[in-house]
Amino acid sequence: MKYRIAHQQTKRLIIGSAAGLLVAGIGLLTMTLSGAATFSTPTEAEDGTVTNASIVDDADASDSKAVRFNEPTTPPANPGVPAGVLNLTNWKLTLPVNTSHAGSPDEIVQPELATFVLDPYFKVASTNNAVVFRANAGGATTSGSGYPRSELREMSSNGSALASWSDTSGTHTMTIKEAITHLPDVKKHVVAGQIHDAADDVVMVRLEGPKLFLEGEGVDLGTLDANYTLGTIFTVKIIASGGHIKAYYNDVLKVDYARSGSGFYFKAGCYTQSNLSKGDTADAYGEVVIYDLQVSHT
Repeated sequence: MKYRIAHQQTKRLIIGSAAGLLVAGIGLLTMTLSGAATFSTPTEAEDGTVTNASIVDDADASDSKAVRFNEPTTPPANPGVPAGVLNLTNWKLTLPVNTSHAGSPDEIVQPELATFVLDPYFKVASTNNAVVFRANAGGATTSGSGYPRSELREMSSNGSALASWSDTSGTHTMTIKEAITHLPDVKKHVVAGQIHDAADDVVMVRLEGPKLFLEGEGVDLGTLDANYTLGTIFTVKIIASGGHIKAYYNDVLKVDYARSGSGFYFKAGCYTQSNLSKGDTADAYGEVVIYDLQVSHT
C-alpha cells in the first residue's frame, strides 16, 4: 500500500536486512541504515494525506521497506516566497487588491500560491522565518465584509476543495505562532485568526488597542492578553471538538465556548477591522506576522 505524503520534500531511509556481527568478541545485532532521520508517529488527515512518516512498498529496496519522512519544519535560509516558510498546501489567500486576476478581490489558490508573493501584502519577513500579512484600510473587500484582508482560508485535497467540518465530530485544531505588528491609526482593530462558517465568523482572535481577546459572534468570550504590546510573539491554539471551542494562549486555557455547528473552516492572517468610513486613511493598515501555522483534523 502506498501513502501520499503531505509535503513534497521527503527523506528516504532504507532499512536493510539485519546482520549478525561479532564486535570485540560480543555478539551484537545491528541494523545497516542508508541515510538518517528522526522517527515520529504518522497521522492521516481526512483527505487521506499522511504526515510525519509512512512505510511504502518500494521496488528499489528489494526486500526492504522505504520509510519516508517530512523535512524538518525549519525554513530554508532564504525561502524567497511565503510557501517556503509555511506549509500552504491546504490554504487559499484573499488579498486587499482587486485586479484582473481571478477573484473579487484577488484570490490566490494552489498551485499558484506555492510560488506567490506580493509586497507589501503577502511576503517573507526580513528575518526569513515568518510571513507578513498586511491589509490597508483603503483596500478591496469581499462582498460579505466592509473590511479588507490579507488572509488565508482553509482548503482540503491539496488546495483544490473548500474545507468544511463540524465540531460535533472529531477534533479540529489550529495553532498559530504569530505577532501583531501594526494597527490602523484611528480604529485600532485587527483580527489575526478565525473559525468561520458558511454565514459568518464563529470565533475571532481580535486585538482592539492593547486588548487581545477571543470574540464570538460579536461577544467578548474572554481575554487572552489585557495589555498586549505590538510585535510580541505569541501562540494561540484553537481546538473545536464535542460542541465546544477552546482557546489556549501560550499553552494556557483562556476560553471554553459551548458552540456547535457545521460548515466550519479555519482562517489566519490579517483581517483589518477598519476602512475609510471609520476615519482611517487609505494607506493606514493592520499587519500580522506568522511564524508557524499548523492545522490538524482527527
